[in-house]
Amino acid sequence: MAKLVVLSEGMTGQSYELKVDKTTVGRVEDNTFQIADPSVSSHHCEVLLRGNDVVIKDLNSTNGTFINGQQITGEGVLKPGQVVRFGQVEVRLDAGAPAAPAAKRPVDSTLIIPKGVSLEQLEQGPQGGFDTTKGVFTKKKDKSNKYFVIGIIVFAVVIGCLFIFLLSQVNHH
Repeated sequence: MAKLVVLSEGMTGQSYELKVDKTTVGRVEDNTFQIADPSVSSHHCEVLLRGNDVVIKDLNSTNGTFINGQQITGEGVLKPGQVVRFGQVEVRLDAGAPAAPAAKRPVDSTLIIPKGVSLEQLEQGPQGGFDTTKGVFTKKKDKSNKYFVIGIIVFAVVIGCLFIFLLSQVNHH
């Protein structure tokens, strides 16, 4: 029977046998296969058994679902031996037949952060951020505050004129 085997450090060895047609995967307890990791959405995806195919259906997860590094939108077919990633958690699909013992590969504990900063970017320094050549910060001119004060003064004058006009009408009658 096919099963999902967690490869990510700290959870290595956790597995889940795919016994039913629809398995829900996510961080919260009401999922069939719970993965308690902050990068996994509360209801991340569904694993569907369709004939001999294992189909992964992303449920609009925050950090995405990837099969062998390729992000899936909607559905994707997962083949035995391929790695699916839920957020930052990697899981391999095992066919279920006992496999010959494979050579142990070292666990890479490097955390890949998508859209991170490269070493070259760090060496170049800030790009388009603060202007550090002047050494002082300049205050932006806020014209909206000036217009607000003028508006309040005009409003007060109009109200004052109306008040004087009404008083003069009351005194004439």
